[in-house]
Amino acid sequence: MKRGIYSINQLLVAPWMLLLLMLSAPVHAGENVSHVEARRLQAAGEILSFEKISGIARSIKPGDILEIELERNRKSRMYIYEVEILDAKGVVWELDINASTGELIKLEIDD
Repeated sequence: MKRGIYSINQLLVAPWMLLLLMLSAPVHAGENVSHVEARRLQAAGEILSFEKISGIARSIKPGDILEIELERNRKSRMYIYEVEILDAKGVVWELDINASTGELIKLEIDD
């Protein structure tokens, strides 16, 4: 086989193997949670939706949401939404919100 040419089997199997490796890897504390896992957790009722968290975050700190990430805490193993909001003064805020309850854990100016 020439270099740079792949068989159809290689092209079809490689993405599935990568997906299986990603899904089989344990979620370590402090790591981002994949969108696939986030959807599973939401469907199981273990975490609130992005939409619900967005509303909670904006009620705490009005502004434009720049980013929302779902992470798992190192010590407590709790799921936490990390939300970045740009306020009207141009300040970026970071909010950590309990993904299960919607409670604010931390509010600080993002560096």
